[in-house]
Amino acid sequence: MGESRDLTRKRPTINDVAAASGVSRGTVSRVLNGKGNVSLAAEMAVRRAVTETGYVVNRAARSLKTSRTGSIVMVLSEPQERLFEDPNFSVLMRVATNQLADRDMSLVLMIAGDDGGRNRVARYLRGGHADGALLISTHAGDPLLEAIERSDVPAVACGAVLGRESVIPYASADDRGGARQITEYLVSQGRSKIGMITGPLDTPGGSLRLEGFTGVLGRKATKRTVVHGDYTQAGGEAAMRKLLEAVPDLDAVFVASDLMAAGALQALHAAGRRVPDDVAVAGFDDSAIATATRPMLTTVRQPLAKVAEETVRILIARLDGRELESVVLPTELIIRDSA
Repeated sequence: MGESRDLTRKRPTINDVAAASGVSRGTVSRVLNGKGNVSLAAEMAVRRAVTETGYVVNRAARSLKTSRTGSIVMVLSEPQERLFEDPNFSVLMRVATNQLADRDMSLVLMIAGDDGGRNRVARYLRGGHADGALLISTHAGDPLLEAIERSDVPAVACGAVLGRESVIPYASADDRGGARQITEYLVSQGRSKIGMITGPLDTPGGSLRLEGFTGVLGRKATKRTVVHGDYTQAGGEAAMRKLLEAVPDLDAVFVASDLMAAGALQALHAAGRRVPDDVAVAGFDDSAIATATRPMLTTVRQPLAKVAEETVRILIARLDGRELESVVLPTELIIRDSA
């Protein structure tokens, strides 16, 4: 009988929450919608009353009143296989999902690695299905950027979008500074023939890390000592083979991601080069891969979880009508066995 009464009991309303918390209906509404001008005591009373009454927000009704969908779309501008190969993306998704959950918002992942994917994202945004967009691994000149701007959906990038730094706010690690740091370390270890495997130059990690490398080496960084990669392990392996052909007496290499560095290690082992005795290898990210390689990677730690947190924080501020400055976070040199 008790179970039957629970099933037929009237659903709690916002008025019930107001009565239980001792505040006005308007105050309850502001707390539930994440708006300001509410004291901490009132907010705590409302949240306690929500738990006690069992009140559940009617998402559909709220959407009709506020034109909000309660969802954010994360746009990954890479081929789908990169999502499963690169551990950095799982960190970004986990942190963003947890932060949005605190706002009772959902994260929708969309892949925009080709024209079909970009068109689907553009239609999704034009259809008003998302309140905002988190842009991941966005390439300069991507035609999707114009579609996003035309949709009037607030967008924030994880990592600067080259050429649109003043238009699309972002949070990122200090790519240029981290690259300088690791290159200076290799020089301090007495390495004189230092090469680099870059990321794609239409991404900030590709362009800015190359700038940091060349800023330290100056004229010693030449077209022969720099090979461009694609942030994949296979790409890093191929680039390392090319670099060894161009510079047979190479004694160190800075690789612009740990995943590519893992591929570079395979190429060096296949060529009979000892690491770090013959060739020192340094990566960038300090992802889970850095401690899974043999030898373990000396690398640059970028605070990826914090970058993701800041990206979401900036986006939420934009949804609330506030504009925050872009954020660049410092990196840290992590010394292990490979260099």
